Amino acid sequence: MGKNDSKNRNTLVRALNDLGLAAWFGGSLMGAIGLNGAAAQVDEPGERAKVANAGWASWTPANLAAIGAYVVGSLALTGANRGRLAGQQGVGKVAVAKTVLTAGALAATAYSRVLGQTVMDAGTPEVSGATEPTAGTPTEVADAQRKLKLLQWAVPALTGATVVLDSKMGEQQRPTDVARGVVRRLNPAA
Repeated sequence: MGKNDSKNRNTLVRALNDLGLAAWFGGSLMGAIGLNGAAAQVDEPGERAKVANAGWASWTPANLAAIGAYVVGSLALTGANRGRLAGQQGVGKVAVAKTVLTAGALAATAYSRVLGQTVMDAGTPEVSGATEPTAGTPTEVADAQRKLKLLQWAVPALTGATVVLDSKMGEQQRPTDVARGVVRRLNPAA
């Protein structure tokens, strides 16, 4: 290994990308299954939303840090690989798809937070679960819960798909893939 090899490594930004995305994905999935499922088991219907809200509120700062780490790491990796983005066929398409999924996950996460705040602001409404209203749930809360029921799965689906694309991008860095992609970029008929 040459003296300059360590300067060309992206270990820190790759770790930010990977750990941030892993926490975002894992936290959203655990919240949907574990936290929301546990809140539905609370005996008092008026306390179920309160329990779920407390859990999600506790997770929010860590989730923001995870998302921030992922975004910083992802942008830095994009900058470090800009030559491959331009020169290796297929890398740009995967990067665009990853960007679209990330934007979707960011939007779904932000909207979930807004909807969650609607439920939090209601105090202790009677609910069946974190995302399931009862007949006695206030209309605004019930509407927010119905949307949250979909979004609780959208966030892990979008972030999980982004993990898959990160894996694809890692595979595209194999020397044989780089060589084949560059040759195809220069000679599409190859």
